[in-house]
Amino acid sequence: MQKLNLPEYSFRIKTTEGKTFIFDSLRKKFVRLTSEEWVRQNFVQFLISEKNYSVSLIVVEASVKVNNNPQRADMVIYNRSGNPLVVAEFKAPEVKISQLAFDQIVRYNMQLKVPFLIVSNGLQHFCCKINYDDNSYAFLAEIPEFPEILT
Repeated sequence: MQKLNLPEYSFRIKTTEGKTFIFDSLRKKFVRLTSEEWVRQNFVQFLISEKNYSVSLIVVEASVKVNNNPQRADMVIYNRSGNPLVVAEFKAPEVKISQLAFDQIVRYNMQLKVPFLIVSNGLQHFCCKINYDDNSYAFLAEIPEFPEILT
């Protein structure tokens, strides 16, 4: 798989009937290894290993209703009280991060109302903090550490 703009991590990978799978440590099962899944798995490890996010508070393929239609956010991170704090959208490295990715994550956030949004294709990472008091947002220079998002 393509080298990403993230530290390198070790993964359990297997091939069955010509298809490649990666072990998802959060879902505790092998999932099909696509370029987008490669980004997600690496980003999850980055958050856990480098940014001190708790494994038990990260949900991948999280159910979200958008206009009463069930959707799946690539990742939602919760606080210890079970309130969502971060929603993340991942794209394959060959997919340019565009307004469409931000539109998608904003649709999820209409339901979740989290203070942080992350969009990444593994090469470029964008994180913004939303201020609901004055209806503004600001892009951050880097992904915050877990303790920072709790304040």
